[in-house]
Amino acid sequence: MGKLAILGGEKTISEVKDELFHWPIVTDEDIVAVTNVLKKGNMSGTDITKEFEKEYAAWNGTEYALGTCNGTAAITAAIWACGVGAGDEVICQSLTYWASCASALTFGATVNFADVDPETLCLDPNDIEHRIGPRTKAIIVVNYAGMPADLDAIVKIAHRHGVKVIEDNSHAQGSMYKGRMCGSIGDIAGASLMAGKAFAIGEAGMITTNNRDLFERCVAFGHYERTGAPSRFNPVDQQITMGDLLPFKGMPMGAVKHRMNQTCAAMGKVQLKHYPERIAEIDKAMNYFADQLDKIPCLKVIRPVKESGLTKGGWYFPLCHYDKTKAYGLAAEKFAEAVNAEGVMACGNGANSPLHLHNYFHSADIFNMGKPTVIAFGQRDVRQGAGTLPVTESAAGNIIHIPWFKRFDRDSIDKYVDAFRKVAGAAKELQCHRVG
Repeated sequence: MGKLAILGGEKTISEVKDELFHWPIVTDEDIVAVTNVLKKGNMSGTDITKEFEKEYAAWNGTEYALGTCNGTAAITAAIWACGVGAGDEVICQSLTYWASCASALTFGATVNFADVDPETLCLDPNDIEHRIGPRTKAIIVVNYAGMPADLDAIVKIAHRHGVKVIEDNSHAQGSMYKGRMCGSIGDIAGASLMAGKAFAIGEAGMITTNNRDLFERCVAFGHYERTGAPSRFNPVDQQITMGDLLPFKGMPMGAVKHRMNQTCAAMGKVQLKHYPERIAEIDKAMNYFADQLDKIPCLKVIRPVKESGLTKGGWYFPLCHYDKTKAYGLAAEKFAEAVNAEGVMACGNGANSPLHLHNYFHSADIFNMGKPTVIAFGQRDVRQGAGTLPVTESAAGNIIHIPWFKRFDRDSIDKYVDAFRKVAGAAKELQCHRVG
């Protein structure tokens, strides 16, 4: 297939088609919806957001949805709603973005990190139960890179121990799990809807749940204007009963303001109308791409097994297993570098950095108490060092991220396949060149 570009040969891809990758798709319909909010000066209202929440909940298959200012806010409120407080623990995979669990420390809790399944990179059910202690309040399950976790097994373990399940669905809006949509299976879910995600409407987030009490606790935590207290700016929300939080209505229990900007809500309403058909095209493109990559001996795309009842929704952050033993020992980093030199410019090694090794979860003193917050409130010391979560820690060496196609264009996708095939076919030459 010619000399590798990284060694002075011609690139496989000389020109990148922007329409293959541009996201989100913004049309005049989005622009009109957003500018109408701006013209009315209604950015901080709730009427459009409530409409969006109702539509999102119906689409996601849940009773309730609550719009937030970002995904971090959604997860934070969900953690508090599940009763996590000082001295408590949550369990979460280490291979994820920090927002999945970092806010637990702000409640005086700690995170007991678990390893991931080597095939899916989602939370490994076999590494959960031994971590559950008397102060464990929640298991945070990340549907990582759009891949549904083993939710049946995890929910079963959680319910056996009286522990809540929080889905971090930031990667998996639209992913299906055995006939149900991710974000509707745990006790509560939070998702990021920021501009880089598959469901992208700006800097926003969404909470989904079938549990009325958890929904109202999330309202109480960061939506003071919706707790039933009189306001000059928003009508009283007669739907909120507040339960045991009634004496605190009008004040956010988290001392934060979590409401969604209504420009995002307006865009969300438009995007939701077109999202199913758009991610169907993504799924077609990515599965075609994956079928071709899987024919290359050193590569195996991470995706659901066919006929499993699982789908990857919008395929956010597509990843691929890389076996260097089938590429003459060529390191994943060097393989990705050579692929990018062919004009791909969307390949890299690894995934998220392991959280269990970060100083934040070892020595950060958030409350100036003179000791690490992870043990400052009487929590068990569950800190872990290098070598404790082997699958997570090996990701940098055996995972690569691959192009994320938004359009099905067989001829163009084939060129990207050729780039991967070219590098894999010359792996021995490249390895010898680097060693020499």
